[in-house]
Amino acid sequence: MKVLLVDDSGTMRSIQRRCLNKLGVEDVAEAEDGVQALQLFDAGAFDVVLTDWNMPNMDGLTLLQEIRRRNREIPIVMITTEAERSRVVQAIQFGVSDYLVKPFTPDGLREKLDKWMQVSRQ
Repeated sequence: MKVLLVDDSGTMRSIQRRCLNKLGVEDVAEAEDGVQALQLFDAGAFDVVLTDWNMPNMDGLTLLQEIRRRNREIPIVMITTEAERSRVVQAIQFGVSDYLVKPFTPDGLREKLDKWMQVSRQ
């Protein structure tokens, strides 16, 4: 499994990478904002995108829209502190696959990955 991990916080990326590694996911590309993530996305093939919502240069919602213009199928999980219903609805309208609210546990991340990797393999 190849994961694109997007978060403006280097600390959060490290935490998430460690969680992914513990789950057996070693192939992880990191980006610190949506602009960098889109460049990586265009250059490589990923199985899932994990993205923060609030980032400089290009936020997670805009990144979501840009990826959906290129690929309607790839699972995109928004990892965020934003749990406000109107924002969740907005992300769903733009095609987000799932949500994971910070702080999350490795088990919570595993559930999302298992769910979407099973869907994408079918």
